[in-house]
Amino acid sequence: MRKMLVIGPAWVGDMVMAQSLFMLLKQREPDLVIDVLAPAWSAPILGRMSEVSAFVEMPITHGELKLGERFRIAQSLREKRYDQAIVLPNSFKSALIPWWARIPKRTGWARELRSLILNDVRYLDEKRYPLMIERFMALALPADDALPQPYPYPALRVSAESQRAVLNKYEIARPTKPVLALCPGAEFGPAKRWPEEYFVRIAMAKLYDDWDVWLFGSPKEKTIADMIMQQTQQQCLDLVGRTRLEEVIDLLSLATGVISNDSGLMHIAAALQKPLLAIYGPTSPHFTPPLTAQAQILRLSLDCQPCFQRTCPLQHHRCMRDLTPEKILTAMAKWGPVMSI
Repeated sequence: MRKMLVIGPAWVGDMVMAQSLFMLLKQREPDLVIDVLAPAWSAPILGRMSEVSAFVEMPITHGELKLGERFRIAQSLREKRYDQAIVLPNSFKSALIPWWARIPKRTGWARELRSLILNDVRYLDEKRYPLMIERFMALALPADDALPQPYPYPALRVSAESQRAVLNKYEIARPTKPVLALCPGAEFGPAKRWPEEYFVRIAMAKLYDDWDVWLFGSPKEKTIADMIMQQTQQQCLDLVGRTRLEEVIDLLSLATGVISNDSGLMHIAAALQKPLLAIYGPTSPHFTPPLTAQAQILRLSLDCQPCFQRTCPLQHHRCMRDLTPEKILTAMAKWGPVMSI
């Protein structure tokens, strides 16, 4: 039985998309043991992936070097006797632990002189692999092999027991009418955020239609949630900053539909196969789209898109402001019958 260590990515959405790699690995080798070295926050996501055997905590945060700590982690992993490591991040430092752990086969894309410490180096053809999941999955195959079709899309596990537990914890009644989940934040920066007042207009429209509206996000987005709550006369359920990541997964699984910026929560909603409206402004769905047939991408085609900037360099934010609430409500109408609770 072969054992593999995957060095996981540092962002929520990327970790969700990494499940496509894990799925492909297990399709090719059902008995393969897959352990994932990743930040502590990712444990709840990995715990919902049946392909992952074990989570190994990476205590070093994104951007930190800490060579001594990396060497200590590598020494602790030597006894695991992994046969192969796949390194998903592109930095030189992310490849050090598999090298120091003496893992015989170390696979990753050629970046930052990593050919010095990786021995299964791949050279990226961006035209051949335009999507992030393609770049992840290609590392599971011999260098010249074609990716299998159709791609395996992420699918996070949710149980009735975990749903019931989180509803009880937050004293939420099991929904008896449609639930709209709004995800108004984006970790990357304000340029990726659809205007808060637009989320208010959507919330008010659906509350009038007798939907429940639940707000999701991290503590960093509490100010946004407070504004939405104030403008909707406290009629929404504000879960922003209150829930752990595994609880967000369970609660999102109860939603009838989701409206989200390009964010980690967007990818979680996609992996739960929820009807999803994904709003793109400065970023591009041609690299990290929501991986579900249930998603509709909402995006303009301005000359300045995509800029991939954290704040609008032209200071008008038209890529988001010109994408009006009326356009989102029109897209929601395509969801069709919504009462499936």
